Amino acid sequence: MRLKIDRGIVAALSAAALFGLSTPIAKTLVGEIAPLLLAGLLYAGSGVGLSILLAARAIGLGQTSIVRPRGTDLLWLLGAIAFGGAIGPYLLMYGLQTTDSASASLILNLEGVFTALLAWFAFKENFDRRIAAGMALIVAGGLVLSTGSALRAGGVVGPLAIAGACVAWAIDNCAAPFESLRLPKSYPRLAYPP
Repeated sequence: MRLKIDRGIVAALSAAALFGLSTPIAKTLVGEIAPLLLAGLLYAGSGVGLSILLAARAIGLGQTSIVRPRGTDLLWLLGAIAFGGAIGPYLLMYGLQTTDSASASLILNLEGVFTALLAWFAFKENFDRRIAAGMALIVAGGLVLSTGSALRAGGVVGPLAIAGACVAWAIDNCAAPFESLRLPKSYPRLAYPP
């Protein structure tokens, strides 16, 4: 019997592995390159990758048209770009200057917590005790494992900047679905390919 692996699972695991590698790699570069420039270069690289993907889709599948957002969809998209593509990356690169990469990786788990909280409070998403307990455990584990070394390394500013990046990405996560729900599946997301 052959084991069939879902492409979506492979894509999710690959994205998680690449995201996990990005913080230590960015940490090595942040001392050499200004945080704003490094954040811009990383997202420019994402744009190049998306352009290659779109070109491959156009060649392989014959999909050459791109749906352009209009009206409120454009506002949601601009909000997602501002928070997820500019503010979040800058705060992460700024925070990495004074935070070790292991602590930064643990602090980045707050993105899921902030996304769930924002979705619950602002958009009235489902929220129960199990979700609350899971988020509390994520926060407690991150605090126990990263607080001491993060504060010894360079104070509280770096970890707070990284937590701020998580808030920015939570806003991006909550704003991006609104613009993508009203657009066809062929619409390319800027930071996350379809």
